[in-house]
Amino acid sequence: MKHSFLALVAALALAFALALPAAAPAAPATPKPQPAAAKLPAPAPEPHPEIRDAIAALQNAREHLNHAAHDFGGHRVEAIQSIDQAIAQLRVCLKYDR
Repeated sequence: MKHSFLALVAALALAFALALPAAAPAAPATPKPQPAAAKLPAPAPEPHPEIRDAIAALQNAREHLNHAAHDFGGHRVEAIQSIDQAIAQLRVCLKYDR
C-alpha cells in the first residue's frame, strides 16, 4: 500500500510537471525588431522548471493533507512522509545540476 501511494504521488507530480509546458502559449511567429542600442542579452532560462513545479505541487499536496479533516484510513501521516521524501529527492536533483 505504501509503495502504491508513493507511486501515485510521484506519477501525479510527473504528470503535472509534464503537462505545464504543453499548456504554455506559443511564441509570436515574427519577433519585432529592436533598435541596436536596446538589444540586451536574453536572460538565461530557469534551469529545470518542471522539477521546481513538481516541488511546488508536492508542497501543495502536503498542505492539503496537513489540513485534511480525516486521516484517510490511517495513511495520511505516511503519505506526508512520502511527499517529504519526494521533495528531498527533487532538491538533491537540482543540486547535482550545478
